Amino acid sequence: MPWSEADGPAPVAGIKVLDLTRVVSGPFATMLLADLGADVVKVEEPGKGDESRRYGPPFQGGESAYFLSVNRGKRSIALDLRAEAGRATALALAARADVVVENFRPGTMARLGLGIEALHAVNPRLILCSITGFGAEGPDAARPGYDLIVQGESGIMDITGQPDGPPTKLGTSVADLVTGLYASQAVLAALRRRDLSGRGGTVEVAMLDAMASLLTFNAGIVFATGRSPARRGNAHATIVPYETFEASDGWVNIGVANDKFWALFCTAAECEALRDDPRFATATARVENRDALLARLRPIIRRHGRDEWVARLGAAGVPCGAIRSVGEVCAAPQLATRGMIHDMPHPAAGRARSIASPARFDGRPPPTPSAPPMLDEHRDAVLADWLGGG
Repeated sequence: MPWSEADGPAPVAGIKVLDLTRVVSGPFATMLLADLGADVVKVEEPGKGDESRRYGPPFQGGESAYFLSVNRGKRSIALDLRAEAGRATALALAARADVVVENFRPGTMARLGLGIEALHAVNPRLILCSITGFGAEGPDAARPGYDLIVQGESGIMDITGQPDGPPTKLGTSVADLVTGLYASQAVLAALRRRDLSGRGGTVEVAMLDAMASLLTFNAGIVFATGRSPARRGNAHATIVPYETFEASDGWVNIGVANDKFWALFCTAAECEALRDDPRFATATARVENRDALLARLRPIIRRHGRDEWVARLGAAGVPCGAIRSVGEVCAAPQLATRGMIHDMPHPAAGRARSIASPARFDGRPPPTPSAPPMLDEHRDAVLADWLGGG
């Protein structure tokens, strides 16, 4: 990652990561480490590469937009891990690495001759991070970990969607992505532990575990009452109005989280009669009379456009936000001003753009990394840098 002198030293400068992952969860984790300054070498299958290179359309210059989104800042080398020569090179690279990250099914690394015993035999200080679908043990250990499947198995889909509608997946690969976040965090913690102990070790993050951890207060409801929470759509269980409303030309979220905001909202929305109605005067009363209040509010919100409501309520100090398309977000002045859009020259795609990692060091926007690699693009450089020759 091209940190400059003005940026200061990269947070994990000098850390070498051998990336044996593919698709999303692992590549996202290793991309985050690359964003922090690690030298990430992505090992791919010869002739094919990461299977996500073929996910599309859309493609840019033959490169999958899907692949480009989670592989910036890395170098690529193609190795056949099923062949003796490929395994030998992988072990040689592991001997120089600080971290190996993999997301094969449990047992695959050992069958390839790259299990923790083999890795620690060549590098006792190595950290092996394994990303699995359901964990390395238990009745579901052998099941493949795909995002859609884990979203359902984790309970997240059961609490997502309208009350009278079907369970709904989130609009992004949240199981893959949150697992990648946990994995990158765990790797950093393992590196710190190695600093203290001098020894390497293993880290495992299961997608099901990661998603189940997001249940937080929803799991708390089960532990406290024995009952599973029901889908509520965009409504909040104990605050009204705190949900999504249709404006004249789009949708807005309005968050009237207390009685102070309720008074401010009623003034800004020119509905003072609702403020003075005893059925809606307090937060508790508004929850008790939810249906009656929403029946009055919905036609009021439809009187004005989305952006007018954001401006009007924002000026009054009432939490409010537009429901924006992904296209709007990618062009948002707020993100552009904060340097959150990377624009990277790419030999095939022309321009590879992606949304940056959100961490800022010393108030500086994240430096622009190198573009996602072409398959086997960096073979000679990696062998020279890590092994001292071809």
